Amino acid sequence: MARSRLIETFAETVALTVGALAPIMNPFSTAPLFASLTAGMERKRRNRQALLSCVYAFAILAVFLLLGSAVIDFFGISVPGVRVAGGLIISTIGFRMLFPQPQPGTDPGAPVPQDVDIAFSPIAMPSLAGPGSISVVLTAAGYIRSIHPTDWRLIYLAVIVGMAATLVFSYLVLRAAGAMVRFLGPAGLDATTRIFGFLLICVGMQFLLAGISDFYGLQAG
Repeated sequence: MARSRLIETFAETVALTVGALAPIMNPFSTAPLFASLTAGMERKRRNRQALLSCVYAFAILAVFLLLGSAVIDFFGISVPGVRVAGGLIISTIGFRMLFPQPQPGTDPGAPVPQDVDIAFSPIAMPSLAGPGSISVVLTAAGYIRSIHPTDWRLIYLAVIVGMAATLVFSYLVLRAAGAMVRFLGPAGLDATTRIFGFLLICVGMQFLLAGISDFYGLQAG
C-alpha cells in the first residue's frame, strides 16, 4: 500500500512539474527566435544547438532546485513568501504572453554570425530557463520538504524527471522549429503563445492563493 502511494505521488509530481514548466518555458514562442538565429546553419549544427540549449536549461534549473532550500534558509525567507513571489512573477509573465506589447528596437530576424554559439544565450537563458522557470523550481524547492518531510528525496527526483521531460519536449520543438513556424504562421504562433499565457496566469494565481493561505495558516497557528 505504501509503495502504491509513493508511485502515485511520484507520478503526480512529475505531471505537476510538466504542467507548471511547459507553459512558462513555452518552446513554441522560442521556436521563431531559434529558427531565425540558426537560419544559415547546417542541419547537424542546428540540431546540436537545440540539444545544447536544453542541456544548459536543465543544468540551470537543477542548480536552482537543489540549492533553492539553502538560498531560502540563508535569507530567512518563508515558504509562503516564496510561493507568493513565484506566483506574482509567473502571473506577470503570463499577462505579457496573453497581452503582448511590441518591443521597438529588437529584430529577431537580424543576421547572426554563424560561428556564434547561441545555445546558452539567448535560447537556454532567458528563453527556456528564464525568471519564471527559476521561480517555479525555487518555489518547489522551498515547498517540498515542508509538505513531504519523509519522502522529500523521491519528490525531488520526480521534479527532476518532470524538468527533463519538459526539456525533451522543448528539444523536439526546437528541432522542428523551421517547419513549425512555416506551418503555424504568425497568427498560429500568436494564438499558441496567448493560450500558454492564460495557462500560466492560472498556475501563478494558484501559487499566489496557496501562499496567502499558508501564511494566514501559520499566523493562526
